[in-house]
Amino acid sequence: MTSTAPTDTDPAVAEQTRRVLLAAPRGYCAGVDRAVVTVEKALDLYGPPVYVRKQIVHNKHVVATLEKRGAIFVDETYEVPEGATVIFSAHGIAPEVRDQARELSLKTIDATCPLVTKVHREARRFASDEYDILLIGHEGHEEVIGTAGEAPDNIVLVQSPEHADTVQVRHPDKLVWLSQTTLSVDETMETVRRLKQRFPKLQDPPSDDICYATQNRQLAVKQMAPRTDLMIVVGSRNSSNSVRLVEVALEHGARAGHLVDYADEIEECWLDGVTTVGVTSGASVPEVLVRDVLGYLAERGYGEVETITAAEESLLFALPTELRRELKARGQGDSGKIQHDAGSLH
Repeated sequence: MTSTAPTDTDPAVAEQTRRVLLAAPRGYCAGVDRAVVTVEKALDLYGPPVYVRKQIVHNKHVVATLEKRGAIFVDETYEVPEGATVIFSAHGIAPEVRDQARELSLKTIDATCPLVTKVHREARRFASDEYDILLIGHEGHEEVIGTAGEAPDNIVLVQSPEHADTVQVRHPDKLVWLSQTTLSVDETMETVRRLKQRFPKLQDPPSDDICYATQNRQLAVKQMAPRTDLMIVVGSRNSSNSVRLVEVALEHGARAGHLVDYADEIEECWLDGVTTVGVTSGASVPEVLVRDVLGYLAERGYGEVETITAAEESLLFALPTELRRELKARGQGDSGKIQHDAGSLH
């Protein structure tokens, strides 16, 4: 750049060049959509309170909004009064949780994401065939706890590529890997590569365990990151897929990246010297929160928005069987479809 060329410090030039790259797809995936609508429909059907074991999805705003409508979130099944209705979260549960619910005569609605349920089925099947299962995931995450509970004697957790170098198994000749659905695709594949170096007979799952939405949102961020000075990911800190989006952005060229629940968490200093801001959101984030971030940025000169489309998504999941059965019994059969009301979180 010559000494006579305009620079970012020129207010007029900065005003012209400031822009936002907006990821598509972003926000709600089909499993989250299904889970949130499940709680909304249950509240409509039964009235408050409706109990939910764990956070229905990992998003602070969603949980707070549903609490205002009468949902009560509990950590353990025994906290639900005997005979009450309880909804199991999108992350899935171990079989022992169902047993606890039966002992308390609870009316249960299972909002587990069907893609998580697929991993549970794989775990049961491979365990019944006496495979050792290497489950790639994060210790303590609700999804990992639920999947591991399907076959505790057969599953060994692998938490990182480095862990793959030291993990021990009983039967290296009869071994398969599965994964948490919300992981970094690149890191998971590196973990698998290292595992296969040590265990050449390690088998792949029948299909990808990392969900389509996680992969698509990471793909959009990878495309945006090299053009981005700052990546803002809207999502909660206990949301695995949201945290991964920040990591992916930094790994693929973004100069900086931050995770925020709300627009008012953005710090003005993050925008110093920034021309291009990338914006995306985790798979459990309602679009209204993204719009708030775009409004915040527009007020500070980032009014130009370019959408970066990595994939098209049209998948919808039917509501849980228990809920559809109840809706049909009450003459609301069509309400078993996922619909978005004006007053909903969508």
